[in-house]
Parts: sequence; C-alpha cells; structure tokens
Amino acid sequence: MSLASGARYTATGKRKTAVARVILKPGTGEYTINGKPLNDFFPRATLQRNIRQPLEAVGYEERMDVVAKMHGGGVSSQAGALRHGISRALLQADPNLRGELKRRGFLTRDPRVKERKKAGLKKARKRPQFSKR
Repeated sequence: MSLASGARYTATGKRKTAVARVILKPGTGEYTINGKPLNDFFPRATLQRNIRQPLEAVGYEERMDVVAKMHGGGVSSQAGALRHGISRALLQADPNLRGELKRRGFLTRDPRVKERKKAGLKKARKRPQFSKR
C-alpha cells in the first residue's frame, strides 16, 4: 500500500471508561500520546508491547506515526483503548488489513465494564454480613 505524504487516518478506540482518539500519519514509527512520547506515558514494557501489536502485525511499525489524545480509565485500560484505536485507524488506511486484524482480535471492543452498585448492597454483589439474631 502506498501512503500519501499528507494522509491522516483517524479513529476512536475504547476500553472500560478509557477513550483514545487516534491519528495515524506516514512517518518513522513515533508515538505521541497527550503530547508525550510512548515511553513516558506508558513506562511499563508490557503495555508498550500491547500498543505496538497492530502495526507490527501488518508490518507498518516503521512507516506510521501515531498521535493520540487519551482520557478516562486506568493505565492498562488506556493501553487497550489505544490498541483498539490504532487498529481501527489502520482499517481507514487500508481496508484489506481487516482479515488479519480481526483474526488477531484487535478490532473487537472489549465489552467488560464495571457492574453497577445495587441498592442495599455494599458493591455490585457484595452483601452486608448476615446476622441471625
């Protein structure tokens, strides 16, 4: 696939309460998240590897720059949202990548979210201690 020099591919990735607005553009493989490099925003190596997976799967890790705005959620949740957003932006760039990304599970939005608290309970399912007398 040939990339136009001024091309911009945008997408939104989500996980739990984290939202990542992602812009993919042709470049050298740099990641900028909320104005910071990837190593500063996500110091944990496992999260960095998780984020890089979609571009590595299709062989574009040296050809695309990623610019993202993140908000909400925790560290791991934000990494998952970013991975989801990068995968969706890659589809904008090249629809032929859909089969490979879908096979690896990068396009599936993780539906697990925190269960709401119920009335009369301490948390979603935790009950107050039972007293017989």
